[in-house]
Amino acid sequence: MKSSQEMRLRRAQRVRRQIRAKSQDRPRLSVFRSSKHIYAQIIDDSKGVTVAAASSVDKDLKGKLSRGCDKEAAAEVGKLIADRAVAAGLKEVVFDRGGYLYHGRVKALADAAREGGLSF
Repeated sequence: MKSSQEMRLRRAQRVRRQIRAKSQDRPRLSVFRSSKHIYAQIIDDSKGVTVAAASSVDKDLKGKLSRGCDKEAAAEVGKLIADRAVAAGLKEVVFDRGGYLYHGRVKALADAAREGGLSF
């Protein structure tokens, strides 16, 4: 039997395959969720570069957050990634949930990124 991480990685590959087919050359907003923190980055797959990144361990958020593993932290990371993406000239991205359910912290990050100016 496969471990839960192996199954999540398999789901992530399946999600990314679907995203690449429908992305229309838009950058990808990728989310990684650990037990203590949440990370987000915008990746341009055609060039293979990270355009913007934010996380709950970021120095800009260190004083604001009481914990890095709750919905409030995810919402702050979503706002920060949206600000950095807009500053880099990006408005439209494709959301890559990374094999996680669109629920809880992942949903909070996505909603905050939409409020911050990104459309997906």
